[in-house]
Amino acid sequence: MSADIIDLRSDTVTKPSAAMRQAIFDAEVGDDMSGEDPTVNRLEKMVADLLGKEAAVYNCSGTQSNQMAVRAHCQQGDEILIDESGHIVNYEAGGAAALSGVSARLLHGKFGIFDVEDLEGKVRPDNQHYCVTRLVCVENTTNHGGGRAWPLAQMARVGNWAHEHGLKVHVDGARLFNAAIAQGYTVKDFARYADSISICFSKGLGCPMGSILVGDAGTIYRARRARKLFGGALRQAGMMAAAAIYALEHNVRRLQIDHDNAQTFARAIAQIDGIKIHVENVESNLVFFEVASDRGTSAQLSARLLERRVKINPSGPQRLRACTHLDVTKEDLLRAAEIVRDCMESGIAQANGSHLAGSAYASR
Repeated sequence: MSADIIDLRSDTVTKPSAAMRQAIFDAEVGDDMSGEDPTVNRLEKMVADLLGKEAAVYNCSGTQSNQMAVRAHCQQGDEILIDESGHIVNYEAGGAAALSGVSARLLHGKFGIFDVEDLEGKVRPDNQHYCVTRLVCVENTTNHGGGRAWPLAQMARVGNWAHEHGLKVHVDGARLFNAAIAQGYTVKDFARYADSISICFSKGLGCPMGSILVGDAGTIYRARRARKLFGGALRQAGMMAAAAIYALEHNVRRLQIDHDNAQTFARAIAQIDGIKIHVENVESNLVFFEVASDRGTSAQLSARLLERRVKINPSGPQRLRACTHLDVTKEDLLRAAEIVRDCMESGIAQANGSHLAGSAYASR
């Protein structure tokens, strides 16, 4: 990243490293739709084995992965159970309804994480007047829930409850490796309680694009058909699959650095008058904080920061989200915190944030 710009909008803004670019250049490729791309095949087996599942399908994005899973598990008229902050129900353009004819029943968890008591009584009766409750959707880490990671014991309770009630479980694991590092479990341990899991390579793992969906063979067979239906047919995709393989081999363990940097930034801005943050709630690489309402709005602070070449998006009328990643250093974050301090001390209420996507707050 340019030394003059500190981009904390998302970990999706990372650029592939020179070594990742070399892996892309060297990739052996073929026709993925014919099952003939050796690098894609290697990646799919690698991730399926890593998560202890039978099969996997590589695709373009996390949203595509999630919508393929919904389609694979559900029929038209079915219903999913999902936390009210979940990405699938808030930030995927109504895909479950538009693509699969599936509705959502919202749960009210804490930090985007729910438990059995939140699920009790939510399965629709077997009656022709009701839709069929089919799928429980979990997000790990939670995005707008605050970047929190599901405890393994809680996932076990939810997964077991769902299966006892004849439901399937899908995990939106866009930042699953962040969650595993934050909580100290393996991704295989967590995946044990899920029927399908999506993982995004273009976030903390630093790839230019790509996601993968894993599950049992039948689910992935149906998901692969959904990928084609949704216009996601891939040909010589091995170049991007090679980037994902490189990321899995080199960029997973370093995620702890991003978590540590998030703590550094959170502690620094906690000392700023007019900024509200609970540092103890910062668990991964996402830092949510608020501007005191008598000092201005999140859009105004975001606009003022942009003038100082710091990019942090609003995440609500008073709330902002900063995301640490492999292209920002501890020194960048300390500098960004000082710029936040300068902006707050000089006043932000007169800043015009209307040029931002101010009310359509960033999703990932």
